[in-house]
Amino acid sequence: MSSVDSGMNFSEKQSFSEKQREKINEVRASLGSLPDKLRLYASDVSIARYLTARNWNVQKATKMLKETLKWRLEYEPEKIHWDEIASEAETGKIYRTSFSDKLGRSILVMRPRCENSKSIKGKIRYLVYCMENAILNLPSDQEQMVWLIDFKGFDLSNISIRTTKATADVLQNHYPERLGLAILYNPPKFFEPFWNIAKHLLEPKTYRKVKFVYPNDDNSKMIMEEFFNMDELDCAFGGNSQVGFNINDYAARMRDDEQRMPFFWCQENGSSPEKSATLDDNFSAGNCESEPDSRGTTENGVVGSSNTIGTSLP
Repeated sequence: MSSVDSGMNFSEKQSFSEKQREKINEVRASLGSLPDKLRLYASDVSIARYLTARNWNVQKATKMLKETLKWRLEYEPEKIHWDEIASEAETGKIYRTSFSDKLGRSILVMRPRCENSKSIKGKIRYLVYCMENAILNLPSDQEQMVWLIDFKGFDLSNISIRTTKATADVLQNHYPERLGLAILYNPPKFFEPFWNIAKHLLEPKTYRKVKFVYPNDDNSKMIMEEFFNMDELDCAFGGNSQVGFNINDYAARMRDDEQRMPFFWCQENGSSPEKSATLDDNFSAGNCESEPDSRGTTENGVVGSSNTIGTSLP
């Protein structure tokens, strides 16, 4: 058994119990017909992620999933293009590595010290772009990703409650069970009070995904060696690679990935094979069980409730 609880992962090969299958089908039936670009969300593995996030409560999972579908129709994350967010990416504050961990999961590197924007809307837009790109690059047997958070140069100016709340709103509500493991690499002592507050906002299964890792620590070294090829891993995380972030190389990779994005969202899945109506019809007909949406887009650029208080870890 792994020494690190990396969370439950659902894949297209996942087998479900009869009771779980019944709940998945019940949620799917409640969704009705979906537009083609949302049909992946009616697949077994997608519905299972929402059920897991709501402890397999069908009503709560259905409400959560419908809110995500509505958010995706309005925010259109799949249509965010590199040229729109390139300025947010140029410092390497968040980027997907060119390699995966030993389980095949996409890796997002995060460096808070490299923050280059004061716009919460821009920050969230770029975060969503990175999440979508990480999902695009997951193999068929994986639903989750890894975060590597580098705390080198971290100071109090990198802590923003407003940004944390806006981040939490998106990640917890619309990307449930996407995080498999979060490595907090060498956080400073003054980060502990902030963490002691934030961790109480985490569900237990999410809290177990967060690992504090320190250089020159044998247990930390074992964690890193268990999940990463050390020859690929950046030396900033204790690996052997000297290849750092290069914005030109990264931009080329992202543009290549954008060519694949439309095919990803059009692929067939476990939803109904009939020609889909639009989700707008379902909501306008009053078929959504959630409260009527009067929220629109918040000042943070997030479609959804602006008073959600949670953690930035999904």
